[in-house]
Amino acid sequence: MKSKKLLVISMLLISMLNLLSCGENQTKDNSATADKLSGSIKIDGSSTVYPITEAVAEEFRAVQSEVQITIGVSGTGGGFKKFGRGETDISNASRLIKDSEKELCKENNINYIGLEIAYDGMAVIMSPENDWVDHLTVEELKKIWQPEAQDKIKKWNQIRPNWPDKEIHLFGPGTASGTYDYFTEAIVGKSGSSRGDYTASEDDNVLVQGIKNDKYSLGFFGLAYYEENKDILKLVPIDNGKGAVLPSEATVIDGTYAPLSRPIYIYVNQTAVSRPEVVAFVNFYLNEVKTLAKEVGYIPMQDAEYDESKKIFSTFVETHKTTK
Repeated sequence: MKSKKLLVISMLLISMLNLLSCGENQTKDNSATADKLSGSIKIDGSSTVYPITEAVAEEFRAVQSEVQITIGVSGTGGGFKKFGRGETDISNASRLIKDSEKELCKENNINYIGLEIAYDGMAVIMSPENDWVDHLTVEELKKIWQPEAQDKIKKWNQIRPNWPDKEIHLFGPGTASGTYDYFTEAIVGKSGSSRGDYTASEDDNVLVQGIKNDKYSLGFFGLAYYEENKDILKLVPIDNGKGAVLPSEATVIDGTYAPLSRPIYIYVNQTAVSRPEVVAFVNFYLNEVKTLAKEVGYIPMQDAEYDESKKIFSTFVETHKTTK
């Protein structure tokens, strides 16, 4: 009798150990994204898209520590120049690629795919000490920023007579920035066209500090950078003729914050998808960006949009993966 009980207990113990072993193996299998990879991935481009790509890269490094990922911040235009010369695998972009940039890629036999990754709103900001502006209209922004305004529109009371007789000090991204291109197209009516007498920088942190410390400042950059610094900056509602609206996840997605909301992108070089580390990284990006974009202040797309991007990329890889 005792021997039968011991046999049953032994069998139960063996079964439990097997279950634990299976559970451990499943955990290990689930934690691994793929076979261990090596190699390197070169990325450059938009300062707006940089925080998302860096967040994705940090998570990817945790599971593929042998892959070396470098991320530069040359602005969208600067990034496309490097991309078009074949110097990078992926280009961060806060606008669509221009015809001149397409031509550079064509000259160097570079094919590519562009993938939408999230949405961003353009933030118009000023110092918290500004107590006279409660909103700006699109027409007022155009009056301030159009090329014809240089040396003519200098003071706040030229925008509205009851505003101070003080100089407007303007801040914004440099001309290589996709944010600059988008803002000028949306507000002035022509991409890359604005007055030139403003403090320009590709480093949004420089703009933050300049605007924060100047009572008479006015500037613009991506909404995510405002979110990171909202305790020290004032966000300006924009009226496009239908009432003043602040940028937010809801107003960017539903289109009421117009015309200063936009999709943002990554572009992938065709040749790069012959390398498994690049394919793994882009697939990882498309799987994780919905969560990570929101964590760094951007607005995720809908699940169906990400699913479509994954299908497009998968087809692109199958078509070009043997390219050398």
